[in-house]
Amino acid sequence: MRIITGSARGTKLKTPKGDNTRPTADRIKESLFNMLGYFVQDKAILDLFSGTGNLALESLSRGAKSAVLVDTSKDSLEAIKYNMERTHFTEKCQVMTRDVLLSIKILHQQGAKFDIIFCDPPYHHQWCNKVLEALSQQPLLTEDGLVIMEHGREDELPDTWGLFTRIRQQTYGATTQISIYELTSRTNLSEGDK
Repeated sequence: MRIITGSARGTKLKTPKGDNTRPTADRIKESLFNMLGYFVQDKAILDLFSGTGNLALESLSRGAKSAVLVDTSKDSLEAIKYNMERTHFTEKCQVMTRDVLLSIKILHQQGAKFDIIFCDPPYHHQWCNKVLEALSQQPLLTEDGLVIMEHGREDELPDTWGLFTRIRQQTYGATTQISIYELTSRTNLSEGDK
């Protein structure tokens, strides 16, 4: 696993041992960031279930301004710290070692806002729905921001949930899908402009 492009291009990232972490494969990550294009530049990133920091660090390499990485696994936190140092992005990162739903609550209380929220939880545990619900109750997304969910193909995600409407879904192989959500109010506004 490596940083694909940008200022830290080619940097190899550490992955925790064992099966508890499932980093986003390079081919999926490359496809995702091709979809995002220049949108990541100067953006604030929230990386939930960060694992290795892979998505946040790729974003920073491509010009994002800051990232908050959330995980509770000791092995993941060690990998995140190592990878931040390897990519020289430690000063642009904040690491939260709390439960994802509690972290969302704390960040909301702090008035934090993010342009891109990545969510790559363990498959088949309904975490994506829980996160969409939490983000609807405690909004963290900027008006033109995106929530990007990586989930199993068998995990049924709704087209709309709370504040959010799915605007794109991409399938990769037999196991993985990416769903991209934006604020429903933004979707309604863009439809009204047509």
